[in-house]
Amino acid sequence: MTDDYLVRIGQLIRDARQHRGWSQAHLGQALGTSQSAVNRIERGHQNISLDMIARIGEALDSEIVSLGYSGPMHLRVVGGRRLSGAIDVKTSKNACVALLCASLLNSGRTVLRRVARIEEVFRLLEVLNSVGVRTRWINDGLDLEIVPPAELDLDAMDEEAGRRTRSIIMFLGPLLHRMDRFRIPYAGGCDLGTRSVEPHMQALRRFGLSVTATDGVYHAVVDRSVTPGRPITLTERGDTVTENALLAAARHDGTTVIRNASSNYMVQDLCFFLELLGVTVEGVGTTTLTVHGVPDIDVDVDYSPSEDPVEAMSLLTAAVVTGSELTVRRVPAEFLDIELAVLEEMGLDHDRSAEYAADNGRTRLVDLTVRPSKLEAPIDKIHPMPFPGLNIDNVPFFAAIAASAHGSTLIHDWVYDNRAIYLTDLNRLGGRLQLLDPHRVLVEGPTRWRAAEMMCPPALRPAVVVLLAMMAAEGTSVLRNVYVINRGYEDLATRLNSVGAQIEIFRDI
Repeated sequence: MTDDYLVRIGQLIRDARQHRGWSQAHLGQALGTSQSAVNRIERGHQNISLDMIARIGEALDSEIVSLGYSGPMHLRVVGGRRLSGAIDVKTSKNACVALLCASLLNSGRTVLRRVARIEEVFRLLEVLNSVGVRTRWINDGLDLEIVPPAELDLDAMDEEAGRRTRSIIMFLGPLLHRMDRFRIPYAGGCDLGTRSVEPHMQALRRFGLSVTATDGVYHAVVDRSVTPGRPITLTERGDTVTENALLAAARHDGTTVIRNASSNYMVQDLCFFLELLGVTVEGVGTTTLTVHGVPDIDVDVDYSPSEDPVEAMSLLTAAVVTGSELTVRRVPAEFLDIELAVLEEMGLDHDRSAEYAADNGRTRLVDLTVRPSKLEAPIDKIHPMPFPGLNIDNVPFFAAIAASAHGSTLIHDWVYDNRAIYLTDLNRLGGRLQLLDPHRVLVEGPTRWRAAEMMCPPALRPAVVVLLAMMAAEGTSVLRNVYVINRGYEDLATRLNSVGAQIEIFRDI
């Protein structure tokens, strides 16, 4: 291996380690080696085997290098270009992964329309395929067919794929109806700090599920004599917590009342799907759900998940930070009401079409046209709240928007342990963001964005925010190892190029 390659690999390892928040000593301990050895590797002063590179990548949950076409993907962005035309919003990532988990409830054939072809979906498909579920893309790859086996082979589960997705936690709800004992790997996904699974367990214990965690695996045991005799009050109004409770209630032979439930978009999509399975769900769109379960579900079902409000917010942000006029079509505006109200307060010039129905017949869509605007910082801080408040996943986009506005904006991302820290990566592109604590960032605008080369943040939404800022920066930027973006967005670079961006996909090792 040449000295040049050793230096380049060393730089990738250093960047991945720093983004994970690890010291050289911490990485050395994970690898069973010394801090000084890690230091030599990162400086390109030590020969390194492919086996060691693979071990480092696994420890840092980062694709440092792979063989063949599937190596780490990078983006080269020529910024300062105006966008124009129209772009459609894809179906919801979070709805699609919940529906994949919900397909385990059904012994019949499930078809999901226009499923997002993203890494998070691919990882779940790998897990499903490994336990015997047959899946195939149909209708020129637009739709997904899912056919379960008579018996799941959970001993054959692809645990490596499972660890790379946070959504694996939603296997607990459906599997407790199918198995008395089973195991699933720890939930993975974005590096957003510790998020307790206890709210999930608190809800699922009411269905007889008990879980112990050892060696990176959840070991589950089901006591069939336990049933929810009174309403379940969730201790956290979380989306996946609510979905897990719904999945457990769907095949409970009786009525389950779930209080303090999330009413967010992916939960509503799941409720609409469960209704097609024959499950009655009362209170959809509210914080109290009453579920009349069906113990055996064997139906052929065809469902179209609705569009993704977070992707819609991403595309609107792209127009705002590049000072462009752009029409974003198929926007689920009812799930962006607060965001749009804040943007109007800041001075955003935009129009919206009349409402029309999504393909599921339930979600309301509009087309939004955004025009160049002189924005002012909002009077109040930007902070998330459960729906119908400002969406947790949309908070990072306001960092780029606030950086494009005149004045100071306080962003309080109270949900995740360290996501706000990743927003300060915008400072490398000319931003002026001050981290007040792990949850609060003060953003000063307006910003004269400048090009830079940097490693992709390991959290999905901050990673996209960095990409959008690069699109606004004059010159050529490079964003390395964008796997995390591919977890949540389908062909984002290509689609942005279709409305005037200049983003090149490349691999260099």
